[in-house]
Amino acid sequence: MGDSTQLSDLPVHAFLERLGSSDPVPGGGSAAALAAAMGAALVAMVAELTIGRPAYAEHEATLRHLRFDALERRTELMSLAQDDATAYDVVVRARHMPKDSEAERAARTSALQEAMKEAARIPLRAAVVASEVLDLAARIAPIGNRNAASDAGVAAQLAAAGLRGALLNVRINLPHLADDEPLRQSAPAEIARLERLATTGEKSALATVDQQLAPK
Repeated sequence: MGDSTQLSDLPVHAFLERLGSSDPVPGGGSAAALAAAMGAALVAMVAELTIGRPAYAEHEATLRHLRFDALERRTELMSLAQDDATAYDVVVRARHMPKDSEAERAARTSALQEAMKEAARIPLRAAVVASEVLDLAARIAPIGNRNAASDAGVAAQLAAAGLRGALLNVRINLPHLADDEPLRQSAPAEIARLERLATTGEKSALATVDQQLAPK
């Protein structure tokens, strides 16, 4: 990146300026992780707006657990957004390594393979965490404050978008891994599983939100 400032330390407008610049990092992987992180924050907000209200007392313990889990996922996704930018920066630097001699070409290939493996592993982890956020949104939608039902719906949509976006970043990097790299072999099945979760989880959460928003 152009400087060493952590993404989490940037004001929103500064992050968006950097995202829209010619600098390749941060890119879609970081944006996907941050979308899911915003989803996690909204789950926590719904919990905060529900905990302590007599009408929802029977769900108090569950809501506290959901808030805790959402905040944990938010923190991890913020870290993964930074990790994704850092990993791709390493890829760019590896691509610019000298390749005039046989030794230089071998060193470049090795460095690029390791960099690409991280560039695929990190968004795959982000996709997993985003799927967990989607599950949290689906779980809080029926028991959270009805006045915040739309927020639970936005949380689900952001988590699903982050999940799908992260998977795109896995898919674009996989072909650059060595044929015998275990991640290249195992990732397709995991991608398919997570894509199914994105569809079913978002549909389930939004169906519940629709019920909460229906006039009583």
